[in-house]
Amino acid sequence: MNNFYKFGETVTGYDIPVLNEREIRAAAGIWFTLMLTGINIVLMKLNFVFLKYLIVAFFTDFVIRVAVSPKLSPSLILGRLLVRNQTPEYVGAQQKFFAWMIGVVLSLVMLVLIVIMNTFSPVTGLICFACLIFLLFESAFGICIGCKLYPLIYKEKARYCPGEVCDLNP
Repeated sequence: MNNFYKFGETVTGYDIPVLNEREIRAAAGIWFTLMLTGINIVLMKLNFVFLKYLIVAFFTDFVIRVAVSPKLSPSLILGRLLVRNQTPEYVGAQQKFFAWMIGVVLSLVMLVLIVIMNTFSPVTGLICFACLIFLLFESAFGICIGCKLYPLIYKEKARYCPGEVCDLNP
């Protein structure tokens, strides 16, 4: 990425752009709670209205993260407020960008299928389940599944992972 569009923050002591993992985990927890609530409403009442609004908001939030700036993402702003008194834990921005692009693609598919085409199928159910798993692992366990997939696609090791898991050999 060029200097005009720099993804992540420059922080002393880190030689690559980084992001605050604490605010990312807080935002993931917020989205997990909202999405689980939306899916439960669908399962209990067969009412998709709330879930459709959530999908639009989720897609918009992730597009803002990757196309504009993580600093302007509504969920990350709220996450930042919630963890503002905690010491930041920085992670590499490059693998988060990749993981969030997975979020953009999944939410775009959901936007097209559920919101625009008004369909529900096993495909949409599996995508919802995958999103919930990604959000749960990020928020509860600090495991970014998309970040784990990053080296498989880019053939380079991710740097500055939470808990230094990038440095561990399996």
